[in-house]
Amino acid sequence: MDKEPVYIYTKLTASHDAPLAAIIRANLKRFHLDIPGTAYYDKSLDRLSTFYDCPGRYYLVLLREGRVMGGVGLAECEAFSDPACCELQKLYLADEAKGQGISYELMQRIEEKARETGYKRMYLETHTNLQAAIHLYERCGYRETERPEGVVHSTMNRFYIKEL
Repeated sequence: MDKEPVYIYTKLTASHDAPLAAIIRANLKRFHLDIPGTAYYDKSLDRLSTFYDCPGRYYLVLLREGRVMGGVGLAECEAFSDPACCELQKLYLADEAKGQGISYELMQRIEEKARETGYKRMYLETHTNLQAAIHLYERCGYRETERPEGVVHSTMNRFYIKEL
């Protein structure tokens, strides 16, 4: 009988940067979003540990047997001038971690971290091509909202917010 995989959740470090960037880029490419205006071309993607290493930001990494399987982050929300609102960022999983309900666990953990940090609302941007992500966000209580003027990833075309 095969053992269930054991996943560990940990704070992002520099050793996670390269595998995490590869997972994010592979997912975006699979859904034809390896184009300008997406996280694929974020200047900080190869150094996420540096980006998330400041107050009001956090990135949670998912590990299995020491290998990076994905993660999720939060940071101040540039789309709104509301200090009580953060942005859920870069929720991606390696293929072998999908279909096990892990995304829901990541959502729960990052929302809890947002509350601990003092945020009251969480905003996110996604794309119509990412139907599984949209399903996840809606099941987790996010409601679709109008496109904010301050959108950073210009290719994104679906916008959600949730009261924490």
